[in-house]
Amino acid sequence: MTFADGIWQQIFSFDHYGELLALVRNSLIAGAALGLIGGLAGIFVIMRDLPFAVHGISELSFAGASAALLLGTNIVAGSIVGSLLAAGVIALLGTRARDRNSAIGILMPFGLGLGVLFLALYKGRAANKFGLLTGQIVAVDTPQTAWLLGTSAVVLTALVVMWRPLTFAGADPDVAAARGVPVRGLSFAFMIVLGLAVALSVQVVGALLVLTLVVTPAAAAARVTSSPVLLPLLSVVFAVASIEGGILLALGSSIPISPYVTTISFGIYVTCRFVGAHHARRWGSRTAAPQPA
Repeated sequence: MTFADGIWQQIFSFDHYGELLALVRNSLIAGAALGLIGGLAGIFVIMRDLPFAVHGISELSFAGASAALLLGTNIVAGSIVGSLLAAGVIALLGTRARDRNSAIGILMPFGLGLGVLFLALYKGRAANKFGLLTGQIVAVDTPQTAWLLGTSAVVLTALVVMWRPLTFAGADPDVAAARGVPVRGLSFAFMIVLGLAVALSVQVVGALLVLTLVVTPAAAAARVTSSPVLLPLLSVVFAVASIEGGILLALGSSIPISPYVTTISFGIYVTCRFVGAHHARRWGSRTAAPQPA
């Protein structure tokens, strides 16, 4: 076997695939739920220009999960606690974009440093440490699945309740405030919901690549449509396709799941960008065409 064949076998291996597929039922269920909330939350992340906040929250989520791993408690719960703390701090200190970005810039290295400290103190399996950074949903067990699905239901319910006022406030916050929409309170509530969504997404691709689930699908969908119905629908479809595809491709390999999820998500974005540019050129040429006399 050549070196290239060995690398290929590590990345894509479908030996005993049918037997392995039965072991990831929980992962596929949890992945569908996380794709749903990631795709929906991402719409407002793009609308409110919060991708940097997502990354900042993920660092504290990593710290919380690392602390839970060190203490031998539920990792998902630890991740959620860390995310909620970060989201609350960002929401309270970030009334303006400059303040928000400064707060995030302070939180990110602090959270990452804490996470590294906790992992250095942890004496268990190295795979558990690595999984917090790169994702480990293929190994999701029944208790973790229950946590993921329960928290996903909370996030989904909150997004449904806040959807219309969030859309209004995101489009024109001044007019929304004049119409009686509690813009500041709504912004705080969304940051908490975003914290939960990020904590769950960390379980899939790890803390370092969480943007690929909460930002990339929505950004891809926005390239091909501005419809208030199609935009969230496509965002969810893209997120679910990235997660489920990543799980299925990673199943037979020795590579962590995150490269597969991020590659699929990035491929979808590039495709949507080309499609959007093509449609823009076509409609532009039609508009510029001379009208018959």
